[in-house]
Amino acid sequence: MTNENPKSSDEVLKNGPLSEQISPLLTDLLYPSESDEPIETVTCYLKQADPLTVSQIKDWLMLPPSIYVEETPEADFWEPVTIEDDWFGDEEKARTSRFQQLKTLLETELTVRQVFRVGDSEIDVYLLGLQADSARTGIKTKIVQT
Repeated sequence: MTNENPKSSDEVLKNGPLSEQISPLLTDLLYPSESDEPIETVTCYLKQADPLTVSQIKDWLMLPPSIYVEETPEADFWEPVTIEDDWFGDEEKARTSRFQQLKTLLETELTVRQVFRVGDSEIDVYLLGLQADSARTGIKTKIVQT
């Protein structure tokens, strides 16, 4: 008998067309902050068509009331990683291109997209949306702000 917790925030997508398309984009891709962190896929058991609330995110992640959670604009998540600066070298340009591909893929495959930030200085960031089959999925990373 296995003990599976459908609420696990670290559950990795194992099948489906989105996970097959997203995996190559996430390999060695780090989200920049004071500590560059990897990005992973996540699934969420909340399948309603309406946008999620902060309270629902706290319940899904089983967080105590003292943990700070806020919804932020999706553009704030993408802006630091999808805009190419003049000083970028080949490595930075390649990273920006991969983030642009990831953004396009998620915008194509997910509706009702939302970004939630969990925590104060070491912040877990979730970008979640609905797939065509009503499954809620997305990506997760960590940013460090001191």
